[in-house]
Amino acid sequence: MKVVVVNETREHERRVALVPELVGRLTGAGLEVVVESGAGRAARFPDSAYEDAGARIASTDVLDGADVVLSVQPLEPSRMAQLSNGAMTVSFLPATQELDVVRAARDASVTSFSVELVPRISRAQSMDALTSQALVAGYRAVLIAAERLPRFFPLSMTAAGTVPPAEVLVLGAGVAGLQAIATARRLGARVAAYDVRAAAAEEIRSLGAQFVDLELPSLEGSGGYAREMTEERAQLQRDLLAPHVSASDVVITTAAVPGRAAPLLVERAAVEAMRPGSVVVDLAAESGGNVEGSQPGLEHEVGEALLIGGRNVPSQLPVHASRLYAANLVNLLLLMTSDGKVTPDFDDEIVDAACVTHDGTVRLETVREALGEGS
Repeated sequence: MKVVVVNETREHERRVALVPELVGRLTGAGLEVVVESGAGRAARFPDSAYEDAGARIASTDVLDGADVVLSVQPLEPSRMAQLSNGAMTVSFLPATQELDVVRAARDASVTSFSVELVPRISRAQSMDALTSQALVAGYRAVLIAAERLPRFFPLSMTAAGTVPPAEVLVLGAGVAGLQAIATARRLGARVAAYDVRAAAAEEIRSLGAQFVDLELPSLEGSGGYAREMTEERAQLQRDLLAPHVSASDVVITTAAVPGRAAPLLVERAAVEAMRPGSVVVDLAAESGGNVEGSQPGLEHEVGEALLIGGRNVPSQLPVHASRLYAANLVNLLLLMTSDGKVTPDFDDEIVDAACVTHDGTVRLETVREALGEGS
């Protein structure tokens, strides 16, 4: 079967869905790998590296005869329509936000998989692209903040005097938040962090950071995410967080749940109260933002603090982001591969959960409703 890796065409996307070092895992399983010319260029993987690894490079008609198409962002509807009946796609696919893509996949009888929907169970950890990319985003957020902050991160004792460490506050202690904590600590900052889940306190402390205890009830949810909260609770949380925000040199917010708007954690007044030159990096800007006024890809001053809205942050470190993402895709694809053929087994909970369209139908009720199709 022919597995095709395509060029990413969406703005600001520099990752690639397969890296040369993993080509052999697919060819070793009996699959033919075809890479669209230039697909890995932005991530620093030249065509020659893919050829050396056993892939074929194609410059034109790359989708002709494709059985499986791997990408980071979902294929455009026009490219989806070029696929043969029964072909498969594997990519990020926020289905309720990409209805034109879902409609095109359904109409072309394409079986589309969304890596966002891979369940958070132990057997699927190696396929969890949300986690691998959150790891990259958390690391990168700290580097962005350190670059913009007009002060040192570490404590420095010099003959000219002592430079105190930067005060960093991380909101949200999922994968991105924990990586941000670890990175800020490695850079020498004094770090505090908050999460609505009480279970996160131990993880935060294990990384050498202080847990900010607002003395509010824990909101443990399913799949490692937090439960939604009432607006009354949300406002109380914002009020209690405000003095911690204003006392920080850097605030990094990471609270986001796939398919839902990001919770508002920090109001404008709290940012305005921060010291001159302080920096706020909102990793949830693309899904509505944890910080009032943040916008994806934009940075602007709020009071005398700088507010930076993240946009496709993992793509800013495309080499390792691509390697991690490609490993997730290869593991998912090999789960469905036997004797050189990729055949989805919908009795497998991972395959069943991740599939958006199959055999001319939309499998997710929420997406059918968004398309106006009902039950």
